[in-house]
Amino acid sequence: MAEKLAYWQALNYALDAEMAGDDSVFVLGEDVGLYGGAYRVTEGLYAKYGEWRVRDTPISENSFTGLGVGAAMIGLRPVVEIMTTNFSLLALDAIINMAAKIPFMSGGQFGMPLVVRMPGGVAKSLAAQHSQRLEHTLMNVPGLRIAVPATPQDAYWQLRQAIASDDCIVLLEHELLYGEKGEVDLQAASPPMHQAVVRRTGRDLTIVAYSRMANLAQEAADVLAGEGLDAEVIDLRSLQPIDWDLCEKSLRKTRHLLIVEEDCRFAGAGAEIAATLTERCFDVLAAAPLRLGGLGLPTPFNAALEAVSIPQVDDIVEAARQLSRSPRGT
Repeated sequence: MAEKLAYWQALNYALDAEMAGDDSVFVLGEDVGLYGGAYRVTEGLYAKYGEWRVRDTPISENSFTGLGVGAAMIGLRPVVEIMTTNFSLLALDAIINMAAKIPFMSGGQFGMPLVVRMPGGVAKSLAAQHSQRLEHTLMNVPGLRIAVPATPQDAYWQLRQAIASDDCIVLLEHELLYGEKGEVDLQAASPPMHQAVVRRTGRDLTIVAYSRMANLAQEAADVLAGEGLDAEVIDLRSLQPIDWDLCEKSLRKTRHLLIVEEDCRFAGAGAEIAATLTERCFDVLAAAPLRLGGLGLPTPFNAALEAVSIPQVDDIVEAARQLSRSPRGT
């Protein structure tokens, strides 16, 4: 039976379920213990499982992430919470040079059942050093897998799947999603962690998005439907690997592609999606793919400037209209 949970609660339930079922699962990070996590994700777990399994750490991201790498190498299943994606820059040595490479460099002798959770994205006036999106960096690291849940249900499913995996999984969680509520069925069978889903079916154009932008894309599709433009919305759910087959199936039907991301356009996820789907679907495209992304500048503190630095629902609607008016479109 489904119940309505906030995104942070779904993550909390997932951690609780995995910790209850496997003593090798433990959590570490800044303020995850007594405080219950910066976004409440570890609330109540310290009291339930104790300080050995819910470990508060010093403010030393590379050190405690490296500790997680070592723990994973000896068979434990650590879940590292980095308080914000911005701080993960200090942990990239442990993530990129250690976690991503050790299974390959050891010829498979060492697994890496490590989960690194990173809250991030543009929230509300957190300014340039606390509003970064690092998808473009992490996607280009062989050996990492990246999940980007956009709903409470996916947050629950994908965190549990990540903890059970023997690979290093980075879970990118958008800070503005933590309070969003949705139906979560704790007993429902989950799709594969890296499988995309169609959030809304349509015939006129395909909108590919992920994380919070997948939700905004659905709002935009509802507006477009009122204008007679039928948009299909695909939520990628994963950035490494990407479910190309589902994207191609949709694009071969609609022949028009709009990609929406919060990260900057240059050399990011949107660029890769546009390039790969053009290669795979060039024979049916009625127009060149259109990309919406963040502006190529540090995120402003001012709320009005912040809002125009990333795509909003109105921007998605206007881009879809533009794509539908393409002279090659039919």
